[in-house]
Amino acid sequence: MSRFRWNRTPQEDGPLAEVNMTPLIDVSLVLVIILLLATPLAFEASFELGRTSTARTEVSEAGLVPRVEVGILSDAEVRVNDLVVPVADLPATIAPLIALATDKQVAVRCADGVSHGTFVQVLDITKLSGAMGIAVARN
Repeated sequence: MSRFRWNRTPQEDGPLAEVNMTPLIDVSLVLVIILLLATPLAFEASFELGRTSTARTEVSEAGLVPRVEVGILSDAEVRVNDLVVPVADLPATIAPLIALATDKQVAVRCADGVSHGTFVQVLDITKLSGAMGIAVARN
C-alpha cells in the first residue's frame, strides 16, 4: 500500500489547479463592448421625421392641395386643413385629401398636453391613408 501513496510535502497541500482568469476577463470585455455599441441604437428613432415650414396651405389652379396639414388639438379632436374632426373620423377625412395632394406630404402639429399615444395613432392613420412623407411642424 505504501507504494501507491504519493509523498506530499506541506507546500503541495494547496489547491491542485489555479483558476484561469483570462476567459472571465475576455467575456467581461466583450460584454462591455457590446453594451457600448448597443446603447446608441436604443436611442434611435424608428422612423425619420422631417420638419416643415410654417407656410399655409393653398389650393393650386388644378384643384390639387400641395400639402395636407393635421393639427392635433386634443386626445379626441384633430384639425385637417382648418376642418375640426374627431380622431375616429380622421381616416375618412384625410384619405381623399392625401389622394388629391401633389406630393402626398402631411404636416403634423401637436398641441401641448396631447398624449403620446394619440400622436402616434394620428401618425399611423396618416401613413395608412397613403401619405408618402410625414413632417412634424413646430407650433
